Amino acid sequence: MAQPLDLAAVRSFENLEFLARQLVEGFITGLHQSPYHGFSVEFSEHRLYNPGESTRHLDWKVFARTDKLFVKRYEEETNLRCHLLLDVSPSMYYPEPGHDKLRFAVLCAAALTTLLQKQRDAVGLVTFSSQVELQTPVRSTSTHRHTLLLALQQLLERPASTTHTSTDVSGVIHTIAQQIPKRSLVVLFSDMLGRAPEEQTGTLAALQHLRHQHHEVLLFHIMDRSTESNFDFQDRPYLFEDIETGETVKLQPSQVREQYRAAMQAYEHELALRCGQYKIDFVPVDIREPFDKVLYAYMVKRGKVR
Repeated sequence: MAQPLDLAAVRSFENLEFLARQLVEGFITGLHQSPYHGFSVEFSEHRLYNPGESTRHLDWKVFARTDKLFVKRYEEETNLRCHLLLDVSPSMYYPEPGHDKLRFAVLCAAALTTLLQKQRDAVGLVTFSSQVELQTPVRSTSTHRHTLLLALQQLLERPASTTHTSTDVSGVIHTIAQQIPKRSLVVLFSDMLGRAPEEQTGTLAALQHLRHQHHEVLLFHIMDRSTESNFDFQDRPYLFEDIETGETVKLQPSQVREQYRAAMQAYEHELALRCGQYKIDFVPVDIREPFDKVLYAYMVKRGKVR
């Protein structure tokens, strides 16, 4: 069984790339039945000719050897177009530097980028908080993969913002939905926290907008389950601060633990239910668990999208 990685060990660009490659290779090796069945694991320079399409790129030398028609395949011709949307708002820096949700999400995004490029699928990256901070093209080259990994590494190195800012997930998603020209897979990494009920409704409506545009959506709900879902704090007074608003409250965890857990369970149930209604794949992820769950969920989704 896969073991969790030490998030604090992800230091350099080379190490991030190495860890991402390790995750991907270990994941593929560990599968009992490969989800790659039915499509190429390695880059293929040819694909079968489909009757009725142009004969301009037929490879006649291959035809002479095999008596079968194959079309030469080019770099831009990919199986899938994937947009990785990464929430980089202040709440993603919880619970502590080096072991936070953002670091976990960055490594997941790096592993998916590596897996996508290995399949010659096209991938692009969007980072956002109250607005879009970075938006890259969607490409499938190894050079582009290095560019994305460098951008992800820079996220690991920047300190958490001391400015209290909210997260505009719905606004970003609506914008992205209008900008994606072709049917794609949109993968969102977010804790989905710090939002009032009406804002949460707006976020789900934005995700539905993506579905209306015929895109597939995979939502990774990233949490530190021990504290954010179960409220497992020592039984002593704490001063809790809302990272995004700066509001504080002093209390003893045992006073509100049961009510908090009930509220979180209701919240997560509603989120999963609504995603199910919109045919959005909802995957709750704990940063203290191995990364395999993220990669496997992606592979299952990719098989449906093809």
